[in-house]
Amino acid sequence: MTEPGGHSMTLGQTDLRVSRLGIGAMVWGDMSAAPRWNPARNVYGPTSTAEEQRAALEVSLAAGVNFVDTAAMYGKGASERRVGELTTGEDVVVATKFPFGFFSRASSLPATLEDSLARLQRTRIDLYQVHFPVRWMSIPTLMNLMADAVEAGKIRAVGVSNYSAEQMRTAHAELARRDCALASNQVQYSLLHRAPETDGVLGACRELGVTLIAYMPLASGALTGKYSAATRPAGWRRHSGAFRDKNLVNLKRVADLLGEIGGRHERSPSQVALRWLIQHDGVLPIPGAKNATQAAQNAGALTFTLDDEEVEALSRATRANGR
Repeated sequence: MTEPGGHSMTLGQTDLRVSRLGIGAMVWGDMSAAPRWNPARNVYGPTSTAEEQRAALEVSLAAGVNFVDTAAMYGKGASERRVGELTTGEDVVVATKFPFGFFSRASSLPATLEDSLARLQRTRIDLYQVHFPVRWMSIPTLMNLMADAVEAGKIRAVGVSNYSAEQMRTAHAELARRDCALASNQVQYSLLHRAPETDGVLGACRELGVTLIAYMPLASGALTGKYSAATRPAGWRRHSGAFRDKNLVNLKRVADLLGEIGGRHERSPSQVALRWLIQHDGVLPIPGAKNATQAAQNAGALTFTLDDEEVEALSRATRANGR
């Protein structure tokens, strides 16, 4: 699936070529309409302006990053709307997700897809993903509705998100009956969250030829080197995962190692953390980029290579801590 030493890869077993790095557009658009508890408003800090987001896209495209991920849920369609505004006429692979609301039913997929197409200003979505599994939406039903949309030419590829290995296998088998591939599973994966390696998801992705799209690849900023016990992030993030008191000592150790390895390559800690994921075959990290500076930082991960010893040192330093 991955071009050795290259900057592009095939998305699963489809004909879609994507960059080895993507852009997470969760906080793009006007988030004022999003619920107060929405992660787009609370976890990732304040959103940026349309101009800053346009600059982020331009910098990314210039660096060869052509994959943008959004969802109908983000800001009640605000993110999709902004992605549509910014990507019209651009050579961009756009991914979005169903449903629009947490308590939606599977039967709403065709109508939700039409709404997403309108907001994105597209006649076809490159990758359409089920955002999360819930017991009241049957996986076989969802996959058959997805296959219908592929046959109708409304989507190019089918993906899932937050699916377990078993749920992936169910989705993959159902799509196969319709001669359709499961292209991707988008899950949390980073140096500080290694669960896909131990819960069977990464293994199932490799076995089935499915791309693992890694969200939160910088662990909500914990892997940027900006934070410590003395400098903790504002908002919800300061109470989450790596930023809790008991984890801050370990975070410093990991940050020091990222800094040390980055120093050898003249790259930042965040670029090293992203590069570690990129060098895992079939893994596509999608860090957020709210402005040109962040976009350029992220794209720098495509410009160097870690040696085997450095990859192993990072794996060893964080293996015991990933959940």
